[in-house]
Amino acid sequence: MTNESDLEQNRLSSDASLLARIQAGEDDAATAIYSRYAARLLKLADQNAGDDLAVRIDAEDIVQSVFRTFFRRVSDGHYLIPEGDELWKLLLVIALNKVRMIAEFHRAGKRDISQTKHIGERDYETKSDATSILRMTIDDILITLPEPHRRVVRARIDGHEIAEISQIVSVSRRSVERILQSFRKRLRTTLNVS
Repeated sequence: MTNESDLEQNRLSSDASLLARIQAGEDDAATAIYSRYAARLLKLADQNAGDDLAVRIDAEDIVQSVFRTFFRRVSDGHYLIPEGDELWKLLLVIALNKVRMIAEFHRAGKRDISQTKHIGERDYETKSDATSILRMTIDDILITLPEPHRRVVRARIDGHEIAEISQIVSVSRRSVERILQSFRKRLRTTLNVS
């Protein structure tokens, strides 16, 4: 449990000293970095993702992904920040690269977000009524699932492979396969398909 003097020390700590403390395994230093930059990254992700991507990806997800990447690479000893320099420039580059990669993914081929039509609070591909009905059914099932399971199913729908999904949601490949198998079974039952 941290007290006010610890919080004040974290506020006054340089990014370089916090980075060294993170590499030494001090979780409060990671919390200090997150607290220092999360709001700025959220605003950046929100501004750069564009309105069309907001339908499919939340800016908060981008921020979480930035910090996952950053902390993993810090633990591996990839980053050194000289005294007096800020981590902001590095986090900015990571965030902009993530936004760019997500935008490219969601604007490619079959996933092209420009082909999505907004109806109420749900989005449906404009191709056919059958597709819309299937999408509504999928959405109704997704609502009942725990959030980690929803992320697995959505990633699969977006075209990610099992190995990619495993990395994205940080669960084993076998868990991803079980979640997808369970979802497919519920979908078949709901649609009365054998």
